[in-house]
Amino acid sequence: MTISLTTRSTTDSSTTQPETHQAPEALGRGSEEPRVRDVVSQLPGYVAGRRATGDLTAALASNESHYQPLPAVLETVQRAAERMNRYPDMAATELRERLATFLGVEPHEVSVGPGSVGVLQQILSATCGPGDQVVFAWRSFEAYPILVSLTGATPVPVPLTAGESHDLDAMLAAITEHTRVVMVCSPNNPTGVTLDHDALADFLAKVPPHVLVVIDEAYTEYLDATETLDALALFRAHNNVCVLRTFSKAYGLAGLRVGYAVAHPNLAEALRRVALPFGVSTLAQQAAIASLEAQEQLRERVAAVVSERRRILAALRQAGWDVPGSQANFVWLRAGNELRDELVDAFDRSDVLVRAYAGDGVRITLADPATNDRVLEVLKDRSAFPAA
Repeated sequence: MTISLTTRSTTDSSTTQPETHQAPEALGRGSEEPRVRDVVSQLPGYVAGRRATGDLTAALASNESHYQPLPAVLETVQRAAERMNRYPDMAATELRERLATFLGVEPHEVSVGPGSVGVLQQILSATCGPGDQVVFAWRSFEAYPILVSLTGATPVPVPLTAGESHDLDAMLAAITEHTRVVMVCSPNNPTGVTLDHDALADFLAKVPPHVLVVIDEAYTEYLDATETLDALALFRAHNNVCVLRTFSKAYGLAGLRVGYAVAHPNLAEALRRVALPFGVSTLAQQAAIASLEAQEQLRERVAAVVSERRRILAALRQAGWDVPGSQANFVWLRAGNELRDELVDAFDRSDVLVRAYAGDGVRITLADPATNDRVLEVLKDRSAFPAA
């Protein structure tokens, strides 16, 4: 795996030191500065999706909902804002109880954090350290290697199959005596491909019981009814399975940051121990509770996204594009650097922002039909672009 690094100058040329301040040498402190850990200095920066700068720009680079907040959720947040001078419930007790009822688990099996990525950081902090290894598919969620490296553990990326799915056999072969965690993402970000339930069950039966398997289901609400994966059933069947979900995607709470893990009691308690105190705001907790109570409206919005996804995938294939069967709120175009650059330039000229991945391809988040039509207009003829 090749990960590009972004470096920053330690000098800020936009400011000057007032003449009344003495240099460190003059104060007898020398010129040394606090040392940053080597692993941090070498980390690639997480690249967020580009943001729109004008009303005509379609921001499709981040996998966020393009709907406004659900009315009932917005009202709840507005009421909760009146109490933002108070600390939130650090244990997220009410939210965990509501989630447990919704999912059919126990409250002590639920741990909450600032988005699923925040919960994942808690998982890795609780289970990994120097000398350990973490196995995951690649390309997958861009934060995986960053969060693993921060613990001092070693990322072990395993290439996807030709069909853009997890190569479970290769991932199983990558497990060593040093492996502490295996992460699987379904639907996978950025390819959108899901894992088959029976295939994952067979994989879990072969994974050593001391190795934790995290099933990352950030996009699970967008699955077609025909998809078979039941991660909660696998959690109940295996003591080494943890399920990770978020309110950032289908529920539309990306700006409030609330996600959760369903884990067996010992791990769930460990996640709460390593969590940042008061990391999930009262607004986020109350918005998540209100979202759970608005399932009918959520299903309507998800159905609209799924309908658009089917339409876009069919149109892209008719135009000559080889696209995998996404089950998320985005579509994926595999592309080497030349094609990727051509695609990004073409979208930029049309005021459409997409997410590009060096050497791998382009991810395009789905939006409203009119915006999606702008995507199809750019991609209407595969032959107009270089070979992959």
